[in-house]
Amino acid sequence: MSQKIAVVMFNLGGPDSKDAIKPFLMNFFMDKNIIRLPLPFRYLIASLISNRRSKKEAGESYGELGDKSPLLENSIVQAQALEKLLKDSRETENAEFKTFICMRYWHPMADQIVREVGEWGADKIVIIPLYPQFSTTTTWSSLEQWNKEMKKAGLKIPTSTVCCYHDNEGYVKASAENIRERYAQAEKDGYEKPRVLFSAHGLPEKVIKDGDPYQWQCEQSAEAIVKALGIEGLDYQYCYQSRVGPQKWIGPSTEEALEKAAEDGKAVIIYPHAFTQEHVETLVELDIEYKEEAEKMGLHGYYRAETAGIHPAYIQGMADMVFKHLDHDGVKAERFERPCPREFNRCCMQGLHHDACCSHHKKAA
Repeated sequence: MSQKIAVVMFNLGGPDSKDAIKPFLMNFFMDKNIIRLPLPFRYLIASLISNRRSKKEAGESYGELGDKSPLLENSIVQAQALEKLLKDSRETENAEFKTFICMRYWHPMADQIVREVGEWGADKIVIIPLYPQFSTTTTWSSLEQWNKEMKKAGLKIPTSTVCCYHDNEGYVKASAENIRERYAQAEKDGYEKPRVLFSAHGLPEKVIKDGDPYQWQCEQSAEAIVKALGIEGLDYQYCYQSRVGPQKWIGPSTEEALEKAAEDGKAVIIYPHAFTQEHVETLVELDIEYKEEAEKMGLHGYYRAETAGIHPAYIQGMADMVFKHLDHDGVKAERFERPCPREFNRCCMQGLHHDACCSHHKKAA
């Protein structure tokens, strides 16, 4: 009898209608990993932000996309590609695989997916986030909610979680090929040695200073992709987009990077390496808003490389991780060794935070 393996793929989530924009934003800002304040204050701030931003984003950001996010549909396509590859592999003779998309802030969320995994009768769970770099605001938050719902449902299924894979071979190869395609186009259009901007979603500086390894992993991802590109003397820079609120955020910002490129007379290829599928922050923020800003700055030659999506190398990279983690339980990086420097103590593979992330798995053992 074959073993039933549930592959659960974490992602952020996005509104599926105009009416869902406000509650989606409320769910997002109510997360204690996003706004780190006591509940009454967090609720007040979340209400204020979601009220204000829902009106703006309904008319602007999500309005450009038909008042909804394509994130779920694009994640499902990735899950289907991964499931097909797993089923077609020679390594699956004694295993049955099924993929599940689990969103953090909008449906389908952890309570629903935990129920579906249980009803399917999974013997083993492998969790892979659709964000390669670990952060307390993404993978950590999703895993906390998942473990809470597993405990509530009374499910004790052996689980292996890939907490990060920022330099995964398949992810890096897919990224390099997508960038190379745009780089060649820019050169064909007459732009010599364009600058590659690795634009990741930003975080408040305080989150990083508190030990979150996200920025370090994003920059390590960029370096791995640069190496894979193999372009001699490549001009590139890290930058961070999507600032919100008055706090000091990590930088330089994408706006600042575009301004510098304009001053230097450089064309740019922007690659959002912390996202692995298209959604509002790529299709609207990068493709429309930043492009318009770049034109105002006098920047000529603005290109955006596609996310990893269903690139065969990326899907193969995820499949390889599933197979490697089948015989393991708990929360570990792709290669089972802690990848981050010790100062990043908000890592699932260190100390008390590791214990907290693994609490459910310990009970299930």
